[in-house]
Amino acid sequence: MTEVVAPTVEAPAAALESRFPGAVTPDARAGYSGYVVAADQLIEVATALRDEMGYDYLSSVTGVDYIADGKLEAVYHACKTTGGPALVLKVQAPREAPVVPSLVNVYPGADFQEREAYDMYGIRFAGHPNLKRILMWEGFAGYPLRKDWKEAYYEGETKPFESRWPGGDFVRAEEKNIFSHNVAYPAGFTPDDWVPESEVSQYPVFDPSTQGEGHGLKTDKLVVNIGPQHPSTHGVFRMLVTLDGETIVNLQPVMGYLHRNHEKIGERNTFLHNMPFTDRLDYISSMSNNLGYALAVEKLMKVKVPERAEYIRVLMVELTRICNHLWAVGFLLNDLGAFFTPALYAIRERELILDFFEATAGSRMMCNYMRFGGVARDLPERIRDDNTLDFLNDMVFNRLPRAIDDLETYLTDNEIIRSRCIGVGVLPPQQAVAFSAAGPLLRASGVAYDLRRADPYSIYDRFDFKVCTRPNGDIYDRYLIRMDEMRESAKICQQVLRDMPTGGDILAGKPAYNVRVPAGESYGRVEGPKGELGFYIVSTGKTNPYRYHVRAPSFINITLLGELCKGHKVADVVAILGSIDIVLGETDR
Repeated sequence: MTEVVAPTVEAPAAALESRFPGAVTPDARAGYSGYVVAADQLIEVATALRDEMGYDYLSSVTGVDYIADGKLEAVYHACKTTGGPALVLKVQAPREAPVVPSLVNVYPGADFQEREAYDMYGIRFAGHPNLKRILMWEGFAGYPLRKDWKEAYYEGETKPFESRWPGGDFVRAEEKNIFSHNVAYPAGFTPDDWVPESEVSQYPVFDPSTQGEGHGLKTDKLVVNIGPQHPSTHGVFRMLVTLDGETIVNLQPVMGYLHRNHEKIGERNTFLHNMPFTDRLDYISSMSNNLGYALAVEKLMKVKVPERAEYIRVLMVELTRICNHLWAVGFLLNDLGAFFTPALYAIRERELILDFFEATAGSRMMCNYMRFGGVARDLPERIRDDNTLDFLNDMVFNRLPRAIDDLETYLTDNEIIRSRCIGVGVLPPQQAVAFSAAGPLLRASGVAYDLRRADPYSIYDRFDFKVCTRPNGDIYDRYLIRMDEMRESAKICQQVLRDMPTGGDILAGKPAYNVRVPAGESYGRVEGPKGELGFYIVSTGKTNPYRYHVRAPSFINITLLGELCKGHKVADVVAILGSIDIVLGETDR
């Protein structure tokens, strides 16, 4: 087992202050960390961080609306792939005309994240190559995450709403809306005068009139849509593709069809309200979502999680990783054309894990199981007619390892799989890091970056497991890396069952219906099955978060989709997308 020594943040932070005097200053707000950077120096600071100080990985970009101060703030979390905690940078701009330099040329992984901050807050990232809305449509009025934006059914800034509690004088929201249904038009808008934008104006990078290469024949480039209603787009996801014959010339992901502004809802909810909402992000990985959010809030609460609860948490999230990878492998084979037979082999063993989740948490997929300071309930005595520990031991020592071996026997040397996957969608390691790829997508390109080792959380430093990598960065290695990781997760689960205390508390303090979280900011992140899942929280000391942001690996990983598909055929696009392993609930939020 190789240990990654976490470097300290203080040395580069101090170097930044001396290197950019007056332009980089410590964030002096109580409960905050990191540095405030002058907007006109941001690109120089980010370049120095990347090239001279080793912060080669931009994990997260988001915005915060400090309406009382008249400012919008862009928040960046930069990391080292060699390990260590994130370094936090902030750039502040006036709400009336917020302009911040784009970091896409320094960190290409900022692309979709900057577009989201523009879409939700109206922060204009100067120099961005394609700054347009990404989750809302181009004609949408306003910026939904600003504190003064009100939706059609607006009732109040935070929950519980007065119409629900304590009086319970509920009135249907539709009755308050002048349009009688869920739509609000911008001032001066009339449907008769509205002219929708054409596809060419929305996507100027696509020019269907240009002549193709032809390879000896006269051809025209053709623009086609794959999705959003397509069985292999893994949800309501659209790809706008320029073809020369069957060869991909350009591809742009189009998302937002499932967007419900999870983060706006999260800022209306109380802190505890949000736990079941995290289940609905990557709905294949509920337990991991719970843990990432719990860690972010626990950093502000400074709560100590009991020993038994820590072991239970690790057991749950590693079983979740196996669930996710079984699902990912099964449906990758669907995308390759082996309709549902391999998937059924994967689903059969996943059902065992879901039986355990249901017996413990009460639900198979939307588990709502973690709590700030522990877990909601202890393991049950029995599952079906079996003793729980006997069931778990048989599952993690026998059933799951055998199922993984069986899948590999059927799939790994299959000549069709090898011919469709080897050398297709190749992602070089430098490009993977630059584009902020995470999870199996990153490690299949040979980058040994796993938060369980690089920036350990919970009790992962107690377990013997290896960070799996593969060298080639193609679809085939992305399949193999998930097989490798399932074996390591099973090994972690075996150690949990061996070492877990037999008794003790599972929750710090008493169960609470509400919690008041100390003021400040925090970023809690976990190595989820699809990559780094992060929660950026700002609290004002109340029972509701002031800012609630999700760093969603599915959303950021598809920043690379267009690059991976260029030069390949239409049939390869579906396989490449499947190998990234996205879930639209997390992509759109």
